[in-house]
Amino acid sequence: MVEYEMMRTLIKDSINHINEEIVVQGWVHSRRDHGGLIFIDLRDHSGLLQLVVNPEKSDCFKISEGLRDEFVISVKGTVKNRDKDLINPKILSGKIELVVEEIEVLNTSESLPISLFSENESSEEQRFKYRYLDLRTNRSQEILKRRAEFYRILRNYMDSNDFTEVTTPVLANSSPEGARDFLVPSRVHPGKFYALPQSPQQFKQLLMVGGLYRYYQIATCFRDEDPRADRLYGDFYHLDIEMSFVSDGEEVRKMTEPLIKDLVLNFAKKKLLFKDIPRISYSEAMDLYGTDKPDLRFDLKLTDVSNIFASSEFSVFRTAIQEGGVVKAINLKKAASKFSRSQIDHYTELATKEGAKGLAYIIMENDELRSPILKFLSEEEINKLKKETNFENGDLIFFGADKKELVNRVLGKVRDKAGDDLGLKDPDVIAIAWIVDFPLYEWNESEQRLDFGHNPFSMPKGGLKALDNQDKLNIVADQYDMVMNGYEICSGAVRNHHPEIMYKVFESIGYQRDFVDKKFGAMVNAFKYGAPPHAGCAFGIDRIFMILLNEDNIREVVAFPKNGSGVDLMMDSPSEVDSAQLKELHLRTIF
Repeated sequence: MVEYEMMRTLIKDSINHINEEIVVQGWVHSRRDHGGLIFIDLRDHSGLLQLVVNPEKSDCFKISEGLRDEFVISVKGTVKNRDKDLINPKILSGKIELVVEEIEVLNTSESLPISLFSENESSEEQRFKYRYLDLRTNRSQEILKRRAEFYRILRNYMDSNDFTEVTTPVLANSSPEGARDFLVPSRVHPGKFYALPQSPQQFKQLLMVGGLYRYYQIATCFRDEDPRADRLYGDFYHLDIEMSFVSDGEEVRKMTEPLIKDLVLNFAKKKLLFKDIPRISYSEAMDLYGTDKPDLRFDLKLTDVSNIFASSEFSVFRTAIQEGGVVKAINLKKAASKFSRSQIDHYTELATKEGAKGLAYIIMENDELRSPILKFLSEEEINKLKKETNFENGDLIFFGADKKELVNRVLGKVRDKAGDDLGLKDPDVIAIAWIVDFPLYEWNESEQRLDFGHNPFSMPKGGLKALDNQDKLNIVADQYDMVMNGYEICSGAVRNHHPEIMYKVFESIGYQRDFVDKKFGAMVNAFKYGAPPHAGCAFGIDRIFMILLNEDNIREVVAFPKNGSGVDLMMDSPSEVDSAQLKELHLRTIF
């Protein structure tokens, strides 16, 4: 039995106790029986330490013979220097060892269902099912520590800039934030539901009405969206920000830029591509990159070549232009030799999945052009194309021909894939940009109606007069996103704080005053009592952290993730509930 009159010593501190007696505790990392001696590598959160058990210590030796990996033990012994030829330079304590005098098994362990420290990593499903074991790995431990450091930087910056941290309710009302709500049935109000907030949007605006100067919160948000590599299912975290007496989004952008730059340069130790973060309009981003979240680490742009092919004999191009569409090209410089026909076919498959009818291309190698469409193109068209797109030997051009929105989307996907395939995405470089001037409304193709483009609470540029515009799709809002290496990491806006403008914004797409009052009554009424102009944004903490740590999947950067199907394998959630619980909530299932 190890006596506890001595304080526990962390393994990382054991090097400071040569020839002294200490107590260490942790997990058995490995055990080696060398006949006359037993060696044990003991692990705690700070490192590894070699234990030496001599057969003269019969009680200790007998216990040591029964130890297995991941047993939890407490050991008392004397720290000794290792022989020079036995030093292990790979670990901090590699110059010392602990000669065991007493040993106690605090807990045993069954054979592990997953691999923790071998090269054969277990599947994601197994790791997440036994996440409490997976968290013991050095990689997981480091991510948790780094995340805590990440949070400290966020809070220190906000506190130093006169922001007040305020927590807002989790049980709230349903609000149109662009995704499905998680609904919570009320036991005491039969037939009524709370909603878990997709963001603290209304509450933070009400704080501005309440006289708070600047607000922030590391907020838990909830959205019932399908998970993907850069989006967690269910709950995720925002650095949520709001500032009063702000009527121009540039003030918010300038306030938050130093924080993000600091995270890139000092936390992640990466390079910033742009010292001065560029502002790119939404329309320009879509035209040049085919997306509103472009990866700017590489300079591939879409070029509108409609003027070249307006009268072309190639009917695909000519018809697209005649029907109001466009022809665009993207020139992959020096890519011809790197793309086989099968790779080009993969790009065509990508295009068709996005809705294109195909993907035309031209290759130039050794001053010769190769393409199935060459027979339809004139020499004049080819020469103009070369000049317009800087088409040279070794290049490969892909074309899109259809409605402008479709062509942008398709070639935007082609551009992104080419960035991967051509090795253009330097993981040590961070490219940040602000995308500004988003359209207030967008066309909802599935429902064949106008809908909000981003946030219904944004101020249209030009105020009430702008809403009289006959073409609602041309109305621009003071909305802005920050993008980082091809991911959206922040979304914000100057808020609509005038009741009449709020009513008009909703009325323009068919919602009457009673709808606004029912959904947002507290906020609209609050605006009637001297609401200051205000603006803010929300940064996706999980996504930023994922990018800065060079992780490919966002599920790796949270302690307890759900899998790719939105299931918590460890806690068996979601799960069925018994009939008594449903009855208490005035619910019944029908499936």
